[in-house]
Amino acid sequence: MHMIPITGLYETHLTVSNLDRSIDFYRDVVGLEFAHRIPNRDVAFFWVGGRDRSMLGLWSIHSSPVQLRLHIAFQTTLDQLLLSPDFLRSKGVVPRRGGSNEEIDEPVVFPWMPAASVYFNDPDGHSLEFISLLPESPRLDISGTVTFVEWQRMNSNIEV
Repeated sequence: MHMIPITGLYETHLTVSNLDRSIDFYRDVVGLEFAHRIPNRDVAFFWVGGRDRSMLGLWSIHSSPVQLRLHIAFQTTLDQLLLSPDFLRSKGVVPRRGGSNEEIDEPVVFPWMPAASVYFNDPDGHSLEFISLLPESPRLDISGTVTFVEWQRMNSNIEV
């Protein structure tokens, strides 16, 4: 099996001590476009270089001690992303749903972006991701993630 070609670095994340203050700073001082906030996870996202180019995620750590665990998302084509669960398994790596250890057989979709995604860990436990932006319009009416097949059903009249 061949390697998954990487076409870019899509997002990076930082921990912050005060999420509201950091949102104001990155929006009003740095000049990044605010993208989305998930209050129950204490995270906010910003577009870097314009919509659909790159993202910065800010995660609140409050005043708790932090065990550093970083996340990097690598942009790839949808065709390659669809192949990535089998590719990762062939390398002894478990493909999973973002935000959990649930093993997956197909990408999941973040409807608010929209983007298809496959997460996996490096040997040190850092969270890595293959991601591909999708051509459909964002769906803010759908919370959480859906499987790629579910996303296709929602965006067509054809049963998959």
